[in-house]
Amino acid sequence: MARLPILMYHNIAQNESVGLTISEKNLDAQFKYLSDNGYQTYHFSELEGLKQSNSLPKKSVIITFDDVYVSQLTFAYPLLKKYNLKASFFIPFAYVGGLDDWNTAKEPIMSVEQLQALDSSIVELGLHSFAHKNYTKLAPNEVQEDFIKCQEFVSQNNLNVQNILAYPYGKYPKKNPGKKLFFNILKANQIAFALRIGNRINTFPFKNNYEIQRIDIKGEDSHLKFKMKLRFGKLKLF
Repeated sequence: MARLPILMYHNIAQNESVGLTISEKNLDAQFKYLSDNGYQTYHFSELEGLKQSNSLPKKSVIITFDDVYVSQLTFAYPLLKKYNLKASFFIPFAYVGGLDDWNTAKEPIMSVEQLQALDSSIVELGLHSFAHKNYTKLAPNEVQEDFIKCQEFVSQNNLNVQNILAYPYGKYPKKNPGKKLFFNILKANQIAFALRIGNRINTFPFKNNYEIQRIDIKGEDSHLKFKMKLRFGKLKLF
């Protein structure tokens, strides 16, 4: 089975690099490393074809960005184009065109027009719930209502959004019967892939399409730590 690391990013700043915010300089260095070392990036929508053909290259990686901050458009999008990389951006629809009210209430979120203008060959759009709520705190009917709101927003605003879900905060029900019921709701809404955190390297094909693990890239990570995470996942030694 092939190895498939999935990197998780959030906000980007010109200089600040700590926690969920990474500096433009550090992001540039990381993307340059991927490009210089022959990594192939993919969208989730391409994975079924790769699974059928059993042709995932050895150096493969998926890049993901949560929350569609305007900073991702300002800094990450040009870097993706510069290094010929692809990424998946996950949208909390209730905040589109506003601020990150679930977090700092200071960072602007992309508008519908900005999302529509993204080149789909570079950026694939996905779901990040409607209002960035923790799924473990929602009843099944509330989870379904959340999906309905997402679907209505996508339809009303003519957005090209894939049925890929990044769990807000990486949270989802992990014990049955809640877990089974939750996954059944995902299936009913035709979710193809759903992403947790986990900080481990996935094997591909995935063991469970609804428990795909991502590697949390932090602003304070050194370039060495980034390379180690890319290769091994999260290590306590680093």
